[in-house]
Amino acid sequence: MDRTAKISAAIEHKRESFITLSNTLWEMAETAFEEHQSAEAICQALEQEGFTVERQVAGLQTGFVGSYGSGQPVVAILGEFDALPGLSQLQGLARPEAAEPGGNGHGCGHNLLGTGSLAAAVAVKDYMESTGLQGTVRYYGCPAEESGSGKAYMVREGLFSDVDLALSWHPYTAALVQHLSSLANYAVKFKFYGKSAHAAAAPHLGRSALDAVELMNVGVNYLREHMIPEARVHYAVTNAGGSSANVVQAYAEVSYLIRSPKQQQVVELYNRVHDIAKGAALMTGTVMETEFEGAAANLIPNRTLAEVMHANLTAIGIPDYDADEWQYAADIRATLSPEERDAALYGMDPLTVMKLKDKAIADVIIPLYPVEPTMPGSTDVADVSWIVPTVQCMTACWAMGTALHTWQVVAQGTMPIAHKGMLQAAKVIAGTAIEAMENPQIIAAAKAEQTERLQGQSYVSMIPALQLPPRL
Repeated sequence: MDRTAKISAAIEHKRESFITLSNTLWEMAETAFEEHQSAEAICQALEQEGFTVERQVAGLQTGFVGSYGSGQPVVAILGEFDALPGLSQLQGLARPEAAEPGGNGHGCGHNLLGTGSLAAAVAVKDYMESTGLQGTVRYYGCPAEESGSGKAYMVREGLFSDVDLALSWHPYTAALVQHLSSLANYAVKFKFYGKSAHAAAAPHLGRSALDAVELMNVGVNYLREHMIPEARVHYAVTNAGGSSANVVQAYAEVSYLIRSPKQQQVVELYNRVHDIAKGAALMTGTVMETEFEGAAANLIPNRTLAEVMHANLTAIGIPDYDADEWQYAADIRATLSPEERDAALYGMDPLTVMKLKDKAIADVIIPLYPVEPTMPGSTDVADVSWIVPTVQCMTACWAMGTALHTWQVVAQGTMPIAHKGMLQAAKVIAGTAIEAMENPQIIAAAKAEQTERLQGQSYVSMIPALQLPPRL
């Protein structure tokens, strides 16, 4: 039995336990830094498989590392398990209906991500046991990817200092190797403190914190004309100061997420946004303070590892789908606008677009990008990629056109298509890890490429020096 067949057989042998764990995480749906039950469920699964687990690493209550083996090479497999607020959704429906109004939901598929990475780590361990392959495989339980950047704390504390390569994946609507860069980001909350007063009888005695938030937002909106086109600035008013129009709001806050292709660009843009916030405080006679929420670097791609992973993806191939799965995907796709359906094809080569344009499930493998685009999003996997050669794949877990952070993702999160994509990713990651462990020249070439790409730059964490992870 060749390596690919052996890995596939090992994962398929335990598929039901992996599916059960993924569905359990879906039910828990815990948000950033609050994934206590989810983290413990994965820790227990690792321990049952013979891994040694260290909990609460890097000051993260829900961060952990499971290890098997000893010595070099050390392969890190990254897992995530945080959900999103406000995306509760009943499973298996093709219409929006919350399971719990206002509740959380796995709108980015991290129940699948965390479990698929676990399945990969277990498969590598099983292969090591059966073949005598030497080295160490580690599962990194990484909290708060959506908001908080748990991996950035892990990197800052040196948890990847002895790692030789890092592997991860993400649920998607097609199967591909994610050979690209990403936007660095900085998340911060601006808090304004004013003075309450009767809005009719004594408005002159009040100082409106809500006015400060509004003026800040206006100022940042004018800033958009004078920043590089690739940058992104998003905001959400997280506290408007109350519900009574007859009271001058004494407190208000707004959360900002600032993105740009390079870390230094993010820092420079943040400084300009911070100046606008100070100006808004001066204009309103309020006091402003900031609260750090998270930061992520820009991703450093690695073509050496991407080519190895793409070869493993091709060897594993596409899952088979039955008539019910095709019909459910078509029902989900019917809830999407034509623009949303077309967005899923953006950046694909013309031949692939022709193959997939009217399909409900992507049943082909996307060719490896000939160039390296920058995705318009961010990930704290990027912080890891500055320290160790890193590669990720994506697999089809949802109907074509499904957008991240939507009810459609949550609805599909426990369906057979999602499970098949999850196990496909596990096989690809395990195959890539084992091939690299068996061929030291792959790791050496990946490290040489990373050194060349960094061009003498060193990783600098954007997390403030004294900032500790939230303890929730």
